[in-house]
Amino acid sequence: MRVIAGKAKRTLLVAPEGLNTRPTADRAKEGLFNILAPRVRGARFLDMFCGSGAIGIEALSRGAAEAVFVENSPAAISALRKNLAKTRLSDAEIFELPVETAVSRFSTNGRKFDIIFLDPPYGFDFLPVSEARTLLAEGGIIIVETDSSFPAGDLTPHDVRLYGRTKFLFFCEDDT
Repeated sequence: MRVIAGKAKRTLLVAPEGLNTRPTADRAKEGLFNILAPRVRGARFLDMFCGSGAIGIEALSRGAAEAVFVENSPAAISALRKNLAKTRLSDAEIFELPVETAVSRFSTNGRKFDIIFLDPPYGFDFLPVSEARTLLAEGGIIIVETDSSFPAGDLTPHDVRLYGRTKFLFFCEDDT
């Protein structure tokens, strides 16, 4: 696992040990950022269920103004801190707490993000997508990474992209 492009290009990243996190494959990450390219520079990026932080770090490397990382696993937070130190990327905030708590806190504080990325454990309820909408800046986008076989539930994504077993669901602020 590595940073694909930008200031930290080719930096190798560490992942937490065990099977609780699934690093996004380089091919899928590259496809995602090819789609997001026009939106990333100067964006406020929120990476929820961030694991090692590879997606948010990629956004920072490609010119995002800031990245906010939310993760509840101490092992993943440790990997994230190591990865941020290795890449020497600043403008990052880390919140070690459940996603639901982070959404509530950010909403109360009026924080808005241009790009919100969620990579919940497979089989996770899509409730965080509905709740995350309160944090979406005007013209923003929410991306959910999941297994290719996992249905979107009652939500209708604006776009869906498949990369092997990885599926990205894209939701714009006006999608239902």
